[in-house]
Amino acid sequence: MRTIKLVSVLAFLAALCLPGSTFAQTDPGVRSSTGVNAGQPLASVAANTNDLAFFQTGFGQFNEHQTVTGNNPGLGPRFNMDSCGACHSQPAPGGSSPAALIFPKIAPNPQSQVIANQIVNGSTNTIPYFVLLDGPVREARFPFFFNRFGEPNLNAPNGGVEDLFTVSGRSDAVGCGLTQPDFEAARAVNNIIFRIPTPLFGAGLIANIDDSTLLANRSAQLHNRFGISGAFNHNGNDGTISRFGWKAQNKSLMIFAGEAYNVEMGISNELFTQDRPLPEEELQGGLPGSCLNLSGKGYPEDVTHSGGTTASTVTSDVGLFNVFIQFLDQPTASTTLPGGAPSISNGRALFTHIGCAMCHTLSLTTQPSNLTPGLGNAIANLFSDLEIHHMGVRLADNVSQGGAGGDQFRTAPLWGLGQRIFFLHDGRTTDLLQAIQAHESSGSESTQVEENFDLLTNSQKLDLLNFLRSL
Repeated sequence: MRTIKLVSVLAFLAALCLPGSTFAQTDPGVRSSTGVNAGQPLASVAANTNDLAFFQTGFGQFNEHQTVTGNNPGLGPRFNMDSCGACHSQPAPGGSSPAALIFPKIAPNPQSQVIANQIVNGSTNTIPYFVLLDGPVREARFPFFFNRFGEPNLNAPNGGVEDLFTVSGRSDAVGCGLTQPDFEAARAVNNIIFRIPTPLFGAGLIANIDDSTLLANRSAQLHNRFGISGAFNHNGNDGTISRFGWKAQNKSLMIFAGEAYNVEMGISNELFTQDRPLPEEELQGGLPGSCLNLSGKGYPEDVTHSGGTTASTVTSDVGLFNVFIQFLDQPTASTTLPGGAPSISNGRALFTHIGCAMCHTLSLTTQPSNLTPGLGNAIANLFSDLEIHHMGVRLADNVSQGGAGGDQFRTAPLWGLGQRIFFLHDGRTTDLLQAIQAHESSGSESTQVEENFDLLTNSQKLDLLNFLRSL
């Protein structure tokens, strides 16, 4: 009996090393030995004094911490964080979620520190259960409104952002009494989903890809052997292809920035001109009067400054965010790390062979630019078709945005992936293998491709992982 058990154990261990085993390979992890390979301005911006001044001013504003009153436009009354850069900081300003003890060590998750850093009052705010010291920055959404029994009403879709914190209890927000959303109740009935910040490197190049280029790329990918279709999310105003956000719901970087200022920090601006209630507050009369116009400036709080003396001092905060983001260069891939050049080259070939490139288009060419030469007629190595695809039940969040349904997501650009910590729209994993495996589920367009990955030998899987971590 002991012999049989020993043989069985040895056979099991041997099976783990067989070609095609999904268990025998590991994610090489965050690429750290090459330094930070993102966060710099386009070369044409760095070479132009005026453009560089705009970029640097935008950089400063992007990282500035907002307050309710004073020289800032006016934080709150509800918000997720008090600075763009606090959320978009890995591995450099403009990136994705930071975390503790992982290179490059930015800081603990800043959302976990809002009470310790006196951004919110600890007597009126608590840290939600899903905000962890070493976890990703997150925003929360309730896919459905609740019925009178506290259960999700499947006939009443919601999906709006439920801001995590309030300014209630701060010395500069006297009189505003708001409570946080009941995240524990939402967890109890499985009516909560999360999103993490999308990296912004190279976003100006994405903005400058013509619709005709995207449409031609889609036509070239149709009738493939992998079961992949895809579609575009379209702007409701002019019908053109939208391309920013996890579901490609935003048309432009200006809209993306304006919405974030309003939704994530509670600051009204020239694009989103009112204080934003929670979705359920909007149905019940809006924010209380005691929480409106807390900055005392009137609306909108962030405006173009008519008294400025230079272009950068005239521009609104949202305008400066837009300039900073659109002038950020694309990340630089490593040619040798991890695994060496031959492994990376082989991984790149396998990436195309098994079908990953059907959605993650390696590169697209931009149209001429009136902003800076670096954005015009440039090769954007984004590894995305910017289409929305059905990703199946495993990744579905039951939130619709624009033309994107509950299981549809924009193909995430992969440039810079080698230095990202958290993966998928909700940051559920730090393991690249788990992120790949999540692409396979009922209803997912990428199931066949993921199964092709499973059939690779261990050496081939490692090559492909090395390629992804080289980006």
